[in-house]
Amino acid sequence: MNIVFIHQNMPGQYKHLAARLAADPANRVVFITKRTDREIPNVRRLSYQPSRKARENAHPYLGSTENAVLHGQAAARLLMGLREEGFRPDIIVGHPGWGETLFVKDVFPNTPYLNYCEFFYRAQGLDVGFDPSVPVNVDTVLRLRMRSTPLLLALEACDRGIAPTEWQRDSHPAPFHPKIEVIHDGVDTAHLLPDPDIRVTLANGTVLTRQDEVLTYAVRNLEPYRGFPSFMRALPRILEARPKAHVLIAGGDEVSYGAAPPGGKNWRETMLAEVPLDPARVHFLGHLPYDRYLSVLRVSRAHVYLTYPFVLSWSMVEAMALGCVVIGSDTAPVREVIRDGGNGLLADFFSPEDIAAKAIAVLQDPGAFAPLARAARETAVERFELSHCLERQIALIRAMA
Repeated sequence: MNIVFIHQNMPGQYKHLAARLAADPANRVVFITKRTDREIPNVRRLSYQPSRKARENAHPYLGSTENAVLHGQAAARLLMGLREEGFRPDIIVGHPGWGETLFVKDVFPNTPYLNYCEFFYRAQGLDVGFDPSVPVNVDTVLRLRMRSTPLLLALEACDRGIAPTEWQRDSHPAPFHPKIEVIHDGVDTAHLLPDPDIRVTLANGTVLTRQDEVLTYAVRNLEPYRGFPSFMRALPRILEARPKAHVLIAGGDEVSYGAAPPGGKNWRETMLAEVPLDPARVHFLGHLPYDRYLSVLRVSRAHVYLTYPFVLSWSMVEAMALGCVVIGSDTAPVREVIRDGGNGLLADFFSPEDIAAKAIAVLQDPGAFAPLARAARETAVERFELSHCLERQIALIRAMA
């Protein structure tokens, strides 16, 4: 097969899929991306840059739309170059979030297009309006509708879609649900194994093992979308109740979703000003190399994962695969995976008291929650094992091509 992947941040969700397909000598794989520093063996990378930035004086509702058109135009030019070379893709697989796939059917109208259905922006019932401390005005509502324009056009243009979870599929307009197959990106549970002998040495020389009371929290960036304020507000209760506990917090200070706090500080600085904590027991680790991040999860006795009604993080499934007792937010994306008291615990996203109570219970008596840890790993293996997910993804691609 001739396969074209499109994702501005190569490899994105296609890390394992593109590598697996490229390993087959019968396939020719091309990856269209903005990145110039990423390579996958046997994959031809074609990099682009939009011809210009979106105009600053454009209508405020149209900034994301114009940006999508610019990305789509740049990707289309690379597709036209492939066409001029005589390269005819049997299938195009792409993420529509930045507009890159807007014109794939205009360049290759007869080529099947598999659309990645990660999330559809709405002003009600999902992330926007979930947090009562974040006001939603009419401009936000109208801007969101326009922000979904490239996503809606992709749904109309695609032959099939793929969504990682049922909840993410259901964020899209109902008439398109029959087009969308639910297949997760996959987690390598064969290699993500618990390690009872793990030792983690912190920058201050503290050495932590599975015998210690370790509470973990790991996200890309520390921000409200992933419940960072609620987590921080829970810590004083936890540290008071468990005087030997250590807290490991992995994540950067940038903003992935939502907005930065007022006052020019990041969310870590803002929350530390509100909730002073003992730096000898609360350890901010920043962005971690993947192996170091896995070591942090392996040493965890209790792992907190909180999220708005938004895209479910790979990290929660990875924590489950590693046998963590996950205390997840009682929000729809998490409820799809975690059964309260079955394979993890659920806590009120907005209740530091509830989060603290669950964490204290697990730290105090890990043996009582060991069945939840085993069930968490079983869930990860049964529903998210990478090899099974790849088999389903490739079967769908072959059926379409």
